Amino acid sequence: MFATAPMIDWSDRHYRVFARQLTKNALLFTEMIVADAILRGDRDRLLGFDAMEHPVALQLGGNDPAKLAEAARIGEGFGYAEINLNVGCPSDRVQSGTFGACLMREPQLVADCVAAMKAAVAIPVTVKCRIGVDDQDPEVALRDLVSRVTLAGTDAVWVHARKAWLQGLSPKENRDIPPLDYGLVRRLKAENPDLFVGLNGGLHTLSQALEEMTGLDGVMLGRAAYQDSGILTGVDDLFPHPLQGGSPPSGRVSDPGALSADDWEAVRDAMMAYAGDVIARGGRVAHVTRHMIGLFQGFPGARKYRQILSTDATKPGAGPEVIAAAFAAVLAGRSEAAAAAE
Repeated sequence: MFATAPMIDWSDRHYRVFARQLTKNALLFTEMIVADAILRGDRDRLLGFDAMEHPVALQLGGNDPAKLAEAARIGEGFGYAEINLNVGCPSDRVQSGTFGACLMREPQLVADCVAAMKAAVAIPVTVKCRIGVDDQDPEVALRDLVSRVTLAGTDAVWVHARKAWLQGLSPKENRDIPPLDYGLVRRLKAENPDLFVGLNGGLHTLSQALEEMTGLDGVMLGRAAYQDSGILTGVDDLFPHPLQGGSPPSGRVSDPGALSADDWEAVRDAMMAYAGDVIARGGRVAHVTRHMIGLFQGFPGARKYRQILSTDATKPGAGPEVIAAAFAAVLAGRSEAAAAAE
């Protein structure tokens, strides 16, 4: 299985619609949404999503089993395919609420949260965690957590294969500085053959992800696939659909540059239509296009594409035609490059 990671301020509904144009087989995660916000806030704004995004997993933050169970029940009602509990985020906000990565220190509470959510919904309930925090021994901490949540009925564990340092490192530093330990995740899977174990952290390409997935059940890419979103165009040749199952179509890593002009025009047209709907609902085209800037890395015309989406989309009155202009810059660049090669 291939999944896009939950990323605060990045993996919103507009990003997920865009990602879905590039891959039909990826499981798309929401950004983390705190259970209290769902119980008290504007649920349509927080949880609403377009049917074209399916399958989508809702990631929840919190540490109260009853509240998480109710938030999970509400999420299921909105149509999400999976509920995921965040046990890995090290931000100050999360630490002040004693959830996220802090929960690595309270594995039984995590298990209680999973059990409560499992009792509340019929869809899968999963956990995304680190291998440990601060001075914990990952060999002990990760196994303890996974043992308890497995007994509680979790359907999968996604492991960001680094520790989180709650003191001394920023959230950004926590994504890069603590060393990766893919071997520990593989040993965990070998010890739990019936449990879905997915790998996250430090994966930058589909080739690397496929290699590191050996012995595991899934891989998850976050910022790498956001900043170079052309990566997502190769997913469907390598990974089956998470709900439909079956074998990947070919098992080869596709080159985004190999996609035809018709393929890119279909993406363009879908995003223009979607942006028009967003604007009609009171949004702005920039809410959509900010997620599209990384699409054509290395393509002729990519610089002009980025410039149009970064500047023209933010101007008053900008509409879906900005997307058409940006794609035209790349399609023109491709045509010129093809002509020069002949």
